Amino acid sequence: MRDPRIDKLAKTLVCFSTDVRGGDNVLIQATDANPELVKALVAEVYRAGGQPFVWLRDAGIERALLLNCTAEQLDLRARADAALMERMQVYIGVTGVVNRAEQSDVPAEKQNLCAARYTQIVHGQLRVPKTRWVVLRDATPAMAQMAEMSTEAFEDFYFDVCTMDYSRMEAAMQPLKALMERTDRVRILGPGTDLSFSIKGMSAVPCAGHVNIPDGEIFTAPVRESVNGVVAYNTPSTQAGFSFENMRLTFREGRIVDVQCNDNARAERIFDRDAGARYVGEFALGVNPYITRAMNNTLFDEKILGSFHFTPGACYDECDNGNRSALHWDLVCIQTPEYGGGEIWFDGVLVRKDGRFVLPELKALDPENLR
Repeated sequence: MRDPRIDKLAKTLVCFSTDVRGGDNVLIQATDANPELVKALVAEVYRAGGQPFVWLRDAGIERALLLNCTAEQLDLRARADAALMERMQVYIGVTGVVNRAEQSDVPAEKQNLCAARYTQIVHGQLRVPKTRWVVLRDATPAMAQMAEMSTEAFEDFYFDVCTMDYSRMEAAMQPLKALMERTDRVRILGPGTDLSFSIKGMSAVPCAGHVNIPDGEIFTAPVRESVNGVVAYNTPSTQAGFSFENMRLTFREGRIVDVQCNDNARAERIFDRDAGARYVGEFALGVNPYITRAMNNTLFDEKILGSFHFTPGACYDECDNGNRSALHWDLVCIQTPEYGGGEIWFDGVLVRKDGRFVLPELKALDPENLR
């Protein structure tokens, strides 16, 4: 018998996150995902009046393809997959983490080639701007291990965070959205961090269950050349199959000019991917009350209560600061007391201290008011 929480999650993804309607073409891309969740999604799409299509992917097979891929091969694959993607109104992407280091031995030049010739075309140019989309990680024993939890305890946590009342969160985000959209100068202080930049004229976008599950962030983008100072991230982050730790970036006039981490040379190669990879495309605050610590999984970590992420690489169309890149690397810093605390200031006014909002109109985003 299928866990009924799987059906609840499928309904959340189809009916709330992507709002599938009669006649919608819905692409479900499942990589190492639980077949029961895929079947539940197919059934829910049919119930909503949509037409489901399914891509099944295997991370080990993708690794084998990437090891010796060519530009011509990736161009053909991109054209073929784009032909289907451009006919979709909805995209649901589910990834089950089996081995987060599966692609760690794929050469950087092959990773970069795939990002530029396939991912950017099919997802960056088509899926992201032209479909109603949501992506999520499926619960797996590997994810439980990453979170240092038993499989059963992690599944309970997973379904709590993935099926929470996101409509309540969305309403609570509106005052923060208004504040960010009238803010010019931002300053972030914390252990090893003293960073300043402008968000003047930039939109602020609440994210409450419509494009990511789990969700719980509100993002904007810095004015591209306004970033100066140092940011020390205190969560690990896997990129190209390698887990980076203790990342410390120094910015001058928007550009990353110094990189320090557990493998400086490897990180430098990522930031040298293209011209935009050394500039920042996103600044976001995390507010999910159920996610309180890092687990080296971006979709969870970027929503951590009391965190922010400051993202080298491409901006989003909804908040366009002009930065273009094949990279979008959500590096996260947690500012709760357990992680050393920290402060966020907007135009000289303290907005958040040690992970909790201090302005009365933002108190609805504190954890006791969202759970």
